[in-house]
Amino acid sequence: MRKTELKQVVTNLSVKHYKGVTILLVLFTLSLASLIPRIRVDTDPENMLSEDEPVRVFHNQTKDNFSLSDIVVVGIINEHNPNGVFNPASLGKIYELTEFARTLRWPDEENPDSQVGVVEVDLLAPSTVDHIGQGGPGVVKFEWLMARPPATDDEALEIKNKAMSNPLLKGTLVSEDGKAICLYLPLTSKDLSYKVYSELKRKIAEFAGDEEYHITGLPVAEDTFGVEMFIQMAVSAPLAMVVIFILMLLFFRKLVLVISPMIVALVSVISTMGLLIGFGYPVHIMSSMIPIFLMPIAVVDSVHILSEFFDRYKPEKGRKDTILEVMGNLFAPMLYTSLTSAAGFASLALTPIPPVQVFGVFVAVGIMIAWLCTITFVPAYVMMIKEESLANFGSASVHEHKQGRLGRILSFAGRFTSARAKTILVLILVISASAVYGITRIQINDNPVKWFSKRHPIRRADIELNKHFGGTYMAYLVLEAADAEPKVEHEYLDGLRKQWLQKGKAITADFPDSPNLTAEVEKLLLDNASADKTRRQFLNEFIALAQQKSNEAENADRIHEADAWYEVAGFFEMEIERLKLFKQPNILEYVGNLQQHLKSTGVVGKSNSVANVVKKVYQELTDGREENFKIPVSSAAVAQCLLQFQSSHNPDDLWHLVTYDYDRANIWIQLTSGDNKDMEKVVKAVDEFFAANPPPARLKHDWAGLTYINTVWQDKMVAGMLQSFMGSFIIVFIMMAILFRSALWGIVCMIPLLVTIAVIYGVIGLVGKDYDMPVAVLSALTLGMAVDFAIHFLQRSRTSFARTGSWKASAQKMFGEPAVAICRNVAVIAIGFLPLLAAPLVPYKTVGIFLCAIMALSGLVTLTALPAILTVLEKRLFKPAAAPKSATCNCGLCFVVSAAAVVLLALNLNQYTVSGWSKLLVFSIIAIPVMALICGIMSRRQACKVLENKEENDNV
Repeated sequence: MRKTELKQVVTNLSVKHYKGVTILLVLFTLSLASLIPRIRVDTDPENMLSEDEPVRVFHNQTKDNFSLSDIVVVGIINEHNPNGVFNPASLGKIYELTEFARTLRWPDEENPDSQVGVVEVDLLAPSTVDHIGQGGPGVVKFEWLMARPPATDDEALEIKNKAMSNPLLKGTLVSEDGKAICLYLPLTSKDLSYKVYSELKRKIAEFAGDEEYHITGLPVAEDTFGVEMFIQMAVSAPLAMVVIFILMLLFFRKLVLVISPMIVALVSVISTMGLLIGFGYPVHIMSSMIPIFLMPIAVVDSVHILSEFFDRYKPEKGRKDTILEVMGNLFAPMLYTSLTSAAGFASLALTPIPPVQVFGVFVAVGIMIAWLCTITFVPAYVMMIKEESLANFGSASVHEHKQGRLGRILSFAGRFTSARAKTILVLILVISASAVYGITRIQINDNPVKWFSKRHPIRRADIELNKHFGGTYMAYLVLEAADAEPKVEHEYLDGLRKQWLQKGKAITADFPDSPNLTAEVEKLLLDNASADKTRRQFLNEFIALAQQKSNEAENADRIHEADAWYEVAGFFEMEIERLKLFKQPNILEYVGNLQQHLKSTGVVGKSNSVANVVKKVYQELTDGREENFKIPVSSAAVAQCLLQFQSSHNPDDLWHLVTYDYDRANIWIQLTSGDNKDMEKVVKAVDEFFAANPPPARLKHDWAGLTYINTVWQDKMVAGMLQSFMGSFIIVFIMMAILFRSALWGIVCMIPLLVTIAVIYGVIGLVGKDYDMPVAVLSALTLGMAVDFAIHFLQRSRTSFARTGSWKASAQKMFGEPAVAICRNVAVIAIGFLPLLAAPLVPYKTVGIFLCAIMALSGLVTLTALPAILTVLEKRLFKPAAAPKSATCNCGLCFVVSAAAVVLLALNLNQYTVSGWSKLLVFSIIAIPVMALICGIMSRRQACKVLENKEENDNV
């Protein structure tokens, strides 16, 4: 069915059977709305990455290997007391709050026999950690830092002094100025953080005094944002619609008429969200923004219809004839704008971020639902309005001075753009060039905590606690051997044999009853060695063999022989200790140096590792002096320090920093900023340290932790959105070139989008605004809005030119009804979404500002740049009318579209393959000439020759 036939069929059907159309719309909406109660909410930003994403897999493995949990940070600050929080009253409240935090556990819904909530055993607070001190010569004493709340100031200050003497606690648990203490509450699952946050706030509300209480941390920030985001969506979207409704009422002055765009927007949002939920997708942070994105796009076409209906309606003409005429003029541009906007958003499905894919596809579906509702329901709705209800409606009924003001401005603008076309184009080029400079200064950066306004309690907590402590943002640097576990090579066996010969002599001297022991062990070594065995496996087998011989000798009452074999087992156990990488002094020294280097970045406020534990225990094992806070020189001494720590109240704390086999170590890094750029700075600093300081043994390192995870998915999303936007741009260009059957018209149609994007993102770069997730997502909306106005303007310009035969005459008409419709759309959407600026969540503020800027700028560029271009290129663009050619018969158009398709394919392959741009460039260089050849052959086929001959005969 041709487009003209489709237009007539749909419009006539809607006008003649308006009641049936309305009933079908209601049933369609209600059926999809019935799916909404099945909603599942997912506010975890980790799910921006697929479950099998390597960084996410490693993050989860790290949490399992080191028994790590996501942490809620609670800070208590006392700036009024000269001793800070170290006074009986403050410490008493901290103790009470800690005891309350222990109780924040609830039955697991999936497993009623277990509980979820705060992991009590790992809770970090003054009453749950040890003070490590001296218990005598060569003895370490472990005692609770605060076994009970202090009764006097002296007792409180004693707790302070003990905490300050422990580098493990200073800057982490206790601020260096003594003004604040932090509690670290590990959770069984981070999706409980908002529940824990709410319970803590309720408890804190019971306290009085000078203390300030702050709760923050990425888990609570992300979970709270998810909760407040849905609340804000329920407030902001309806508020925006109310403002849009009021603005349309001011423009069109008929309450009964302006309800129709509201219904279209409502139907689009409800049905789209119903489809999303019905297909089983959870409502994620991204998909929760669908209503905000869909409403302006859904309203735009309705406003175009109402605007032209308002300008053309006359009582003697009647509503039926008027709406048929309006739909005849607007059907094609509305179809084009909807298809291009939907294609632009649908291309987000090629972004390698699952929630972005869902977002893009369902916004595209929503756009087409909105288009279908607009072309069917709006005419049907008009037919349901009685003629008498439209009394005093239309431009003819509006006071002349009010109507004339906008008309005079637009009429002047039309004359000005024609008279100063070249000047306007030069000015736009200069502005665009300046914008390009701004784009080069854009900084890609994001931080979920900064999604809250500075007045929000979580944002204030983040600022205050990062001033006092080493940092509330956690990252984990995992170190392990770079090589696979070594085998028993000849060189290793030879070295081990030589060591044994020396040790064997000493054992034989101590046990003269076993003169053949050395030779016997040497023979067993050679007999049991195998290049297929790992060294650890080989040594463990030999230890088991030595223990067996010791037991056999003991059972036979050969006590001295039993003791000798016991010594043999001890020798090989020491060899195994030497294989434990993170018990070696030189490796621990290297880890300590790495931590010092991290401190120099200015972003890392504190880090803890197994090296810190060894240093502190060794310090107290010697004389407690500060200069002895260091790694001992022997692996035996390191082992003794670690063994001493195992006698503390919290021996399992060690396994957060090193694995049981000491093959992997974890450096717990606290950052004072969660910005991507700062996390990337730390990652770069580690890479540089490894490059400049090769470790004593080959080590490899990798990252885990929410701060790093966020950096990965945000960078991946921003880069993916950028490539998807480029892909969307190419898709829209291809569609425009095909729809207009001209590559040149396709290029002209894209100019408002190019200029709008360039200026907006140029300003972002110049003012220093970060290119973050909301900004990246809004680029897709820019495409939809800017192209909408351009298509309406160009399509109607072509139609007008076909009637008048002169662009000068057409320009006057274009700055009448079409320009007025564009201006009304700009005002309705730009002003309508300004209430978002009052939202407490920064992404909503960003959406409000961007929508206003996008609408204003794209409307301005459409009404200035396009008329100027049409004036300058009138002869090239408005050629004598000819029979429409198939796209494949136009060789130039075919080639341009094919080349664009190749570039689009290369862009998408780059996101999903590891081929790299070099191979894709080769692919493009080969593919484009091939496509050009195919286009040339296609344009010379017999069908095209017949068409050309027909055109020539018609012209004769």
